[in-house]
Amino acid sequence: MNQGRCLCGAVGITTYQNIENINACHCKTCQKWNGGPFLSVDCKNDLQIEGAENISTYSSSAWAERAFCNKCGTHLFYHLLQPSVYYVPVALFENSHSSKLSNQVYVDSKPAYYNFVEKTPMLNKQDILNLFK
Repeated sequence: MNQGRCLCGAVGITTYQNIENINACHCKTCQKWNGGPFLSVDCKNDLQIEGAENISTYSSSAWAERAFCNKCGTHLFYHLLQPSVYYVPVALFENSHSSKLSNQVYVDSKPAYYNFVEKTPMLNKQDILNLFK
């Protein structure tokens, strides 16, 4: 079991999914939302939430929503609606120190001012769109 909390503690997140592998999304929406890449863990549809009354969601597209704590502003998850999949910021989890970057998406949107040294699969926007056809 992996647990984490927002900055103020009003929202708790629990998953039984492995949090060892980190995904980096470089899309423009994630960059605006995070101020940089979105470093997340794929929690599948296995997410238990404590303090749901403190969560606000934003429909960022026709297929997904983003959630944050409405008390402290901590980003809590990106939720793909169909199929229902939750991507949670890796830093929320208390025991994520041994996690490693394993995948990068929307690499064609990545700005030149940062680079990761890890060798990972790197999918561009068209690669991602092809996955959903």
